[in-house]
Amino acid sequence: MEKEVLVFISENYADWESAYICAELNKPDTGFSVKTLAVTKNPIKSMGGFTIIPDYSFAELPTHFHLLILVGGTSWMKRENDDVKQVVDLCVEKGIPVAAICDASTFLADKGYLDDIEHTGNSLPYLEEYAPGYKGSEHFIEKQVVSNERFITANGTSAVEFAKEILSYLQVMPEDQLDEWYHMFKVGFYK
Repeated sequence: MEKEVLVFISENYADWESAYICAELNKPDTGFSVKTLAVTKNPIKSMGGFTIIPDYSFAELPTHFHLLILVGGTSWMKRENDDVKQVVDLCVEKGIPVAAICDASTFLADKGYLDDIEHTGNSLPYLEEYAPGYKGSEHFIEKQVVSNERFITANGTSAVEFAKEILSYLQVMPEDQLDEWYHMFKVGFYK
């Protein structure tokens, strides 16, 4: 049985931030399946103009999934995604890892999930300005991606690094193959 990975989407979500990881996880031999999750099953338009009908609404949240991915987008700063906190809380309770990039990391910082663990985000001044509930500045690391057993956080400029870290975390491919994959997408040439 395939392990489901859920990608939370909302109006004007940053579609490119999950593109690399979803394309790899959806390959037939990975053992994973990517599904979208939203507050409702109403159609959602991405920043790139793609209209998506979510696979699951919060009311239909599956009881078992392997990872929750939160991507950035314009609705985070408008506080339109605060209801996803209930899903993140469930993940924390069940030990399901959460991967967040860009303003989704800002959301995690604001809600206190990153207060006691190493993490990253768009920048420390950015988190301090846009996450009023943030108390984790002493654990901020200025890197593109930071990973621990519960959370993977990423800077908004690191879609490829974010995907690489998730692929590594889920052990989707051997490290040498993953390094080649990363080199190809980051540099633009096969080794």
